Amino acid sequence: MQERAGNEPRIDADEILEGIRRWVSVETPSHDGVAVNKLNDVVEGELRAIGAVIDRVPGIDGFGDVLTARTPWGGDGPGILVVSHLDTVHPHGSIDTPELQWRREGDSVFGPGIYDMKAGAHMAFYAYRHLVRAAKESPLPITFCFVPEEEIGSPTSRVTIERLARNAKYVLVTEPARDGGRIVTSRKGVGRFVIKARGRPSHAGVRHQDGRSAIREIAHQILAVEAMTDYGRGITTNVGLIHGGTGVNVVPQECTCEVDLRVPDPAIAEEMTTRILALTSKDPDVKLTVEGGMNRPPYTKDEGIAALFDHARKEAAGLGFDLQDVPLTGGGSDGNFTAALGIPTLDGLGADGKGAHTDYEQIYYSSLEPRTKLWVKLFETLR
Repeated sequence: MQERAGNEPRIDADEILEGIRRWVSVETPSHDGVAVNKLNDVVEGELRAIGAVIDRVPGIDGFGDVLTARTPWGGDGPGILVVSHLDTVHPHGSIDTPELQWRREGDSVFGPGIYDMKAGAHMAFYAYRHLVRAAKESPLPITFCFVPEEEIGSPTSRVTIERLARNAKYVLVTEPARDGGRIVTSRKGVGRFVIKARGRPSHAGVRHQDGRSAIREIAHQILAVEAMTDYGRGITTNVGLIHGGTGVNVVPQECTCEVDLRVPDPAIAEEMTTRILALTSKDPDVKLTVEGGMNRPPYTKDEGIAALFDHARKEAAGLGFDLQDVPLTGGGSDGNFTAALGIPTLDGLGADGKGAHTDYEQIYYSSLEPRTKLWVKLFETLR
């Protein structure tokens, strides 16, 4: 690597925080592609200013663009892929609420999407900019991929993530840290299913006996699905959305529920997918359809991931802190896609904090400098 003569610029937590503030101030609900692209414009401008080679794929289905940026050094060979998402679960106006307005209280800094995951995304960018400022080049080329709809499963960006991952030696994901600064080396797989019931409508008072209630059928199915949860095996099923009926005085003809499935490994994923898709109607006069499958494959800690974690832990120790990982987390991320391809993947490298998806979402200011330094070390030492 080439290094500029003289003192290397320092990593400044206040400067990092100001950059995070710029990104958080642009609100980016997943389903608002125009809003997400406003932040894409900001991020693209900051990357171009430090010489990154930009590729921006227009969004589809109303989602924002997929923005990628590559260091001008290292050629087209396999390198480091950094995966971030710019969308958040928070609706417009969240930053103006008393709970999520931008503010710092002691070590905590609040804002919509600050923890999940704009802080981590900016920290990785800052680490790259630090190399540029220091006139250094990492041994491997670095590619950044910013996706617009991770919070709803990355339906339009998955193909890009997997294509880039196949040309990477390592994948680093800027999702937030867990449990006091731990990083993620394994995640449960995520399945999504939609169960629809179609019954027979009738007047609830005059001809109740002629009706066949779709809502009653879905109620049976909800109990069946929820009963599939098995904490001992690491399986959870959750019916999170229900829609149905037309009026309180009508036996409902239509009802739909949506199911979230979390599983620890591919074998259980296959087993549970088969079980859910095989659900049948309790009432033979009600038609039941079940659609869906695994949205994110399980992310398991294999030898490559273990070796990458050991390397990161050694670098963290040199910076003065003990890096630990969580055995398994139930939340999915784009790291599930890359790990399933066999690419060594480290996740949860973003800021420490708490409250993802809540009205008290926050990061810890004290985590910004050491964890950004770790990003720099990983860029400098991975080969």
